[in-house]
Amino acid sequence: MVPELLAPAGNLEKLETALRYGADAVYCGVEQFSLRALAGNLTVAELSLACETTHSLGKRLYLTLNAFLRPGEEVAARELLESLLSIPVDAYIVADPGMLHLVRQIDPGREVHLSTQANTTSGLAAHFWQDQGVKRLNLARELSLQEIAAIRASVTLGLEVFVHGAMCMAYSGRCLLSAGLSGRSANHGTCSHPCRWKYSLQEEMRPGEYMPIEEDERGTYIFNSRDLCLIGHLPDLINAGVDSLKIEGRMKSLYYVAAVTRVYRAALDAWRDDPDNYRVDPQWYRELEAVSHRPYGTGFLFEQEQLQDRAFVTAENSDYLRDCDFVGIVQSVAPDGDWLVGGRNRFKGGERLEIIGPGMRQGEFVFGEAVNAKGEAIATVQPNAVVRMALPAGTQPGDMLRRWRSG
Repeated sequence: MVPELLAPAGNLEKLETALRYGADAVYCGVEQFSLRALAGNLTVAELSLACETTHSLGKRLYLTLNAFLRPGEEVAARELLESLLSIPVDAYIVADPGMLHLVRQIDPGREVHLSTQANTTSGLAAHFWQDQGVKRLNLARELSLQEIAAIRASVTLGLEVFVHGAMCMAYSGRCLLSAGLSGRSANHGTCSHPCRWKYSLQEEMRPGEYMPIEEDERGTYIFNSRDLCLIGHLPDLINAGVDSLKIEGRMKSLYYVAAVTRVYRAALDAWRDDPDNYRVDPQWYRELEAVSHRPYGTGFLFEQEQLQDRAFVTAENSDYLRDCDFVGIVQSVAPDGDWLVGGRNRFKGGERLEIIGPGMRQGEFVFGEAVNAKGEAIATVQPNAVVRMALPAGTQPGDMLRRWRSG
């Protein structure tokens, strides 16, 4: 059985993009209790539209309500759950037993999935949540492949794991650094990412003399985790009994959602079509390098002795790597047969651009000129401009234009 591909949807546009580029399901949040306060979350009204869009395609939508409640928040949580009663989301994603308790009181028929924030690391814990009526566990990111398989053998409920995206340096993402240093709680969705800051030591008898905290000669980045990338290990996860493969990134860009989702869709389809001869296509790695990311690693998926080399987990700096610039998105076909394109980054005549779409469809062309809203021919397209331009045959609405930085 091919696992579900679960992609992030920070807003309606990203939701539609994730579905178009191959997600079987999406997860999103509303403005309260979603652990991504800065992600451009949906309003309750938008959530109804999101469900309609998702279900019209035969796909699923899960709503994140995975913040940990504090005294004084119960009333707001009750009011939110009551406002959601008529909205047909396929499941709530929770972490806090208190939130689960409220869901069972107010909306007992709703399916519930457990967030990775609950850090489920054993079969006993999985049994506990199964007894509470939870239908799916997003397992702790600290588990190895063998541990995932062991949990699979002990319970019948669904298992979900992250396969791609940012990793948190704290245990299952439950970090206090941001709350302590900036007053913004990671566990309430407002993390300021202080694990990415540079730190120095000051000896008390030498005020003003700062010494770097060095991991090695390259820098002071002892907290930096690599981004997760398991595209090369999907058969291992499938054989371990994982039911859903989750891409991190509700705060990532529209281009990130499209590019990463289409790669994992292609990989799962390749496994489905010929599991015995499944091979990783080098093009998939090229595509994943084309999105903004930190150095990739496999996290904790393999045996712990392999992790003595910290390169599996930590990166030498906090800089993002990016081989491509996302420069435009195809909106619709114009009456004259050209295409309306919304500019996202500046591009100009003579530049070689690449157009990408679902199903790993892509092609190159040299941009010449476009026509602006005034009907004037222009050689440079600015961000946020909507222009008319010629594009290669086979172009479809929702395709994206990008420019490689080199090569």
